[in-house]
Amino acid sequence: MDITRILSAVDHTLLKQESTWQQIQEICEDAMHYHTASVCIPASHVRNAAMYMGSRPDRVKICTVIGFPNGYSTTETKVFETKNAVENGADEIDMVINIGWVKERKDEELLQEINAVKAACDGRILKVIIETCLLTEEEKIRMCGIVSKSNADFIKTSTGFSTGGATFEDIALMKAHMVNGKGIKAAGGISTLDDAERFLELGATRLGTSRIVRLVKGQEASGY
Repeated sequence: MDITRILSAVDHTLLKQESTWQQIQEICEDAMHYHTASVCIPASHVRNAAMYMGSRPDRVKICTVIGFPNGYSTTETKVFETKNAVENGADEIDMVINIGWVKERKDEELLQEINAVKAACDGRILKVIIETCLLTEEEKIRMCGIVSKSNADFIKTSTGFSTGGATFEDIALMKAHMVNGKGIKAAGGISTLDDAERFLELGATRLGTSRIVRLVKGQEASGY
């Protein structure tokens, strides 16, 4: 097992509602020490995290979430959130789609919203959270097509705040249907290093999790 490879794919995540600045500092330190891909934190902590890590040589990227966790805020709101996060120092954006629009087959509206948020990213990476646990297989495949067609960079399985997280079956499905060089992010419920390795083998290129770093540190790991 290549622990370094696993860690390099991890978006080290803390998105609990009760997250404190002290806890954000701790995950920033862990992310820098273990060289994770990013820290994924609430938007309200982005500016402080950017200043805290500053220009340190081991600084990691800062990811934050938009329209989180429900996805049903307006496109204009998501665009504003994104612009504000970028101004505060976010390097990557994970947005939640309007899941009701998927059910209503509003594919063009979904594509337009994704591209509007991507434009607000000002060149930064955008990952599109489709909340797989709430979708049928047909809807997941359709979202693979929409995200593949869009200007976004990644499709992402889950918020970690709904009824389920990433599954091996969903990552295999995404690998089979994503095109145009888009990345795949497995997120939510990645509970062991073996699971993390398996997700990467199946085609995930990022892992959204709070557990992997704690497992590497030999600590008890639960949650996202």
